[in-house]
Amino acid sequence: MSNIESYEKRLKDFDWSIAEKELDYNKGDSINIGWYCSDRICKQGKADKKALIWEGLGGIEKTYTFNDVRLRSNTIASFLKNLGIKTEDRVCLFMDKIPELYMGFLGILKLGAIAQPLFSAFGDESLHVRLDNAQTTAIITQRKHVSKVRKILDQMPYLKHIIIVDYEGKNPLREREVAFNMDDAIQVENFEISQTKAESPSVLHYTSGTTGQPKGVKHVHYSLISQYLTTKWVLDLQDDDIYWCTADPGWVTGTSYGIIGPWSLGITQCVLDTGFSAESWYKFIQKRKITVWYSAPTAIRSLMKAGENIIKEHDLSSLRHLASVGEPLNAEAVIWSEKVFGKAFLDTYWQTETGSMMLTNYPGMKIKPGSMGKPFPGITASILDTKTFEPINEIGKPGLIGFKPGWPAMMRTYWRNEETYQKKFENGWYLPGDRAYIDNEGYYWFIGRDDDVINTGGHLVSPFEVESALLEHEAVAESAVVAKPDDVNMEVVKAFVTLKPGNEASDELELKIMNFIRKKLSPLAMPQEIEYMDTLPKTRSGKIMRRLLHAKEWGEEIGDISTLEDD
Repeated sequence: MSNIESYEKRLKDFDWSIAEKELDYNKGDSINIGWYCSDRICKQGKADKKALIWEGLGGIEKTYTFNDVRLRSNTIASFLKNLGIKTEDRVCLFMDKIPELYMGFLGILKLGAIAQPLFSAFGDESLHVRLDNAQTTAIITQRKHVSKVRKILDQMPYLKHIIIVDYEGKNPLREREVAFNMDDAIQVENFEISQTKAESPSVLHYTSGTTGQPKGVKHVHYSLISQYLTTKWVLDLQDDDIYWCTADPGWVTGTSYGIIGPWSLGITQCVLDTGFSAESWYKFIQKRKITVWYSAPTAIRSLMKAGENIIKEHDLSSLRHLASVGEPLNAEAVIWSEKVFGKAFLDTYWQTETGSMMLTNYPGMKIKPGSMGKPFPGITASILDTKTFEPINEIGKPGLIGFKPGWPAMMRTYWRNEETYQKKFENGWYLPGDRAYIDNEGYYWFIGRDDDVINTGGHLVSPFEVESALLEHEAVAESAVVAKPDDVNMEVVKAFVTLKPGNEASDELELKIMNFIRKKLSPLAMPQEIEYMDTLPKTRSGKIMRRLLHAKEWGEEIGDISTLEDD
């Protein structure tokens, strides 16, 4: 049976206490995410239900029940406690998407420590910046990544323990290193779970650094309330679903909706840790009979690039609900997914700092391809004037997105950077830093980052709008649009594109693309130049780094590129 009621019905008399009641939580009670995602599910009679189906390189497969998750997270928590790790100590998870990452996350929270997940592709310098900011006490990692920790160890006296989860004994352990094998360890049946409260810190996520130095975003255990309800209502997860969130828990989507959301609902989820290819992804959906799929626009565009023929070779009929996060989802991708999967990817808008979905294409709502949808019930949103920060009541007029603070999953501060945190608020609104407008039916439409919007001759141009038009051309695989200096208009539009296989960069093709998009864009929004690239610069979480392209055009300093994809 679907969780879905009409959006309008959900809005009426909404209160976050709906989630509190369903989770048997009363204000002032202890609330520990680790317990809610394992022990509570077992107490509901789902101990033997599959919690995690994992596939790695070389065809390795592992399956864990909710009781397995409970025992292993207990065992990890106990191990950390015996090392002397205390409440609110930061424990970093620096691993590939292996089962230890998922169990370790819950184990850290059960202990009352703060989980600090970091993307395993970070180099030693990027790792050091984040560990140093957090003054991390322990790091849980793998043999393949421990060399990065060793390189910077002498700069980190605060890092007391390096825990290697796949130590084989071939080489001796070094200074501060200790071995731990999750599956072989004596399983701890009972662990005294920390009686954390609503405002007890839970997770320290670092922003991807697309604008300046990465910042540590502090979340609390009460975030569960938002994450549970948005998962249930927007992702529409039901008891018999097989769920796949493609995000790495090094990023907030991978924890909020790749661990906390599904497991707080007792849902079976699948993880594929083999890298991206259209073939492997479609095989995985077919083999595991995935029903609900939460992915990212970058991945969706890559699937589009791979074409439709490969889809016909696989049985994807199990899919019943698709959603997207990470960047705005171009209208073309929504239309394409509806055509090839028979289901549209529903865009969701939120960020590391918000902790949970804010604007969503709520299931059952009319789909407007390219729109972010409407505010989730309980979220008060508006479009604000860029100078006064007062709500704009004019339909279609662009401004800054603003949210009224107070939803459960909102960040509580930037770690050791309260000053920057306070700058995120104006006139009683939290500002995520994005521009948008609202149409006559209350749907939000993304324009761009506040610092991405192109002001050409006093007219504002949305990079996203131009990128979307470019993507509709049959030869274009990916696009990124930035401002380019101009003597007359101060700045004009420049586009960077990658091409689909079988297309050659040429002046003739540029002319064809220009003629194609001219029918879709105003003259002011037309690119003055198209530059072909083999690849666009992206963060490891898949976001296109327009900032780097902008810096290149303006001869500016590039700034922090620690999250840039490897060449």
